[in-house]
Amino acid sequence: MATKISHILDGSELKEFLDLKATQYNNTEFITTDPIQIPHHFSDREDIEISGFLSATIAWGNRKSIITNAQKMMRLMGNAPYDFVMSHSEEQLKTVEHFVHRTFNGTDFQGFIRSLRHIYSEYGGMESLFAKYAEVDSLQTAIHRFRMHFFEIPHEKRIEKHLSDPLKGSSAKRINMFLRWMVRQDNAGVDFGIWNQLSPSQLSCPLDVHTGNIARKLGLLNRRQNDAKALVELDHSLRKMDPKDPVKYDFALFGLGAFEKF
Repeated sequence: MATKISHILDGSELKEFLDLKATQYNNTEFITTDPIQIPHHFSDREDIEISGFLSATIAWGNRKSIITNAQKMMRLMGNAPYDFVMSHSEEQLKTVEHFVHRTFNGTDFQGFIRSLRHIYSEYGGMESLFAKYAEVDSLQTAIHRFRMHFFEIPHEKRIEKHLSDPLKGSSAKRINMFLRWMVRQDNAGVDFGIWNQLSPSQLSCPLDVHTGNIARKLGLLNRRQNDAKALVELDHSLRKMDPKDPVKYDFALFGLGAFEKF
């Protein structure tokens, strides 16, 4: 089927097909089955950012489990993530020490809370750091530099594995997904678009098993591994179809893979 589709559809037909699928899935119904629902519980900018960042950090594995554990994260922070990050005591940090989502445990959670406070205290928040290091058509170097600052305070070495580095070959799916949430704004009610120092044109598609498999079936991606090189290749294909908002096709690729088993 993959070969048949990639040969039948020319460039304009493929774009039309994916535009249709992007519109189909980029709506508020998508939120009910996606971790993006967690930051949608909040209205203050910093609460949205932090709840989104932490939810994206644990976004691997069973989707229901991700959502359940992300909700638990918020409860452990008193459903006031920014206030907890900025004003917690070491004693209060003990309340999260028994948290577990797959390999992300309480030690990791505590480390991320400390590092987030560092980012907000020293750099004015996450957006300013990403914007400082952003390139014209990519945020992958910015992710690398953000990660450097995130881990520049004393921390347990084990927590570093939970924030991927694209300059070391990772597709950095979860952080690219978080950046989509923060930067894209198309009034569809899914992504927030609260970071105006960055542009959707700089975003990269969150590359996972679903988006990767569908991209290959449609001839948008040839590389077999879902790594940083594959991300560059997929970005190139998606930017040909929409250079201003290439990651809108994340909805199409993910929806076709996860919901339609295309």
